Amino acid sequence: MAIIEAIGLTKRYRTVLAVDRLSFSVEPGQVVGFLGPNGAGKTTTLRMLLGLVRPDGGRATIGGRRYPELPAPSHQVGAVLEAASFYPGRTARNHLRIQALAAGAEQARIDVVLDLVGLTDAAGRRVGGFSLGMRQRLGLATALLADPEVLILDEPANGLDPEGVRWLRDLLRGLAAEGTTVLVSSHILAEVAQTVDSVIIINQGRVVVQAPIDQLTDGTGLEDVFLSLTSTPQASGRGTAAAS
Repeated sequence: MAIIEAIGLTKRYRTVLAVDRLSFSVEPGQVVGFLGPNGAGKTTTLRMLLGLVRPDGGRATIGGRRYPELPAPSHQVGAVLEAASFYPGRTARNHLRIQALAAGAEQARIDVVLDLVGLTDAAGRRVGGFSLGMRQRLGLATALLADPEVLILDEPANGLDPEGVRWLRDLLRGLAAEGTTVLVSSHILAEVAQTVDSVIIINQGRVVVQAPIDQLTDGTGLEDVFLSLTSTPQASGRGTAAAS
C-alpha cells in the first residue's frame, strides 16, 4: 500500500496552471526523487501534500489521510521545504528544545538528531553564525525530532559542500533502510542517481514518468534522460507513467 499518494492534484494561480491533474504514489521504505525543471510544480505539489496549499482539485494523502487529518503529524511526517529561518540569537540546542516541545517529541531525541546531522559540536552555538549548510543540517534535525515515518525534503543539499552531500546521501539511505520513506526534490541529478530507489519526473505540472532509477536510466545518465523528458512541452513518458 502506498504511503504517499497524489490523485489528480490540480492547482491554479489565477491564469497559471501550476499543477495539472498530477498523480503518483510512493511505497514505504523507499527514497524517491521528485524531479522537474524550474516552474514544473514540484514545490506546489509538496506544499499540497503537507496541507500548506489547498488543491483546486484532486487529493493528496500520507498514510491514507490528508495531512490535516493526521492524528500526530509531527510523528508521521517531517519536512524541510526551504532553508528554514531560525531565531539568530538562539543556540541550535535551544531551538531543538522548543521544537521538541511543540512536536511532542522526547527531549532525549535532541542529542540523537544532533548526532545524526553532525551538529553535536555546534549545539551551543548561536544559529545566527551558522552557514547555509549548517542551517540545512539543523532543518533536517528539526524534521527528524519526532522520528517520523515519512520525510519530505525540497533541495536538502543546497549549501552543502561535497562532503556534506555524501553525508546526506548516506543519511537518507540509512533512514530508508530503517523503514523511513523519503520523498526528495533536488536539482543535483548526479547525486539523485546515487541516492534514490526510483524517480518521479514532472513537467508543466504533470507527471512525465515514474520508474525505478535502474529501469529509467538503463545505462544512460540520469541527466540525459531528464533533459530528454522535459525539453519539450509534450514530453512523452518512459518506464511506468503515473499520470493520465
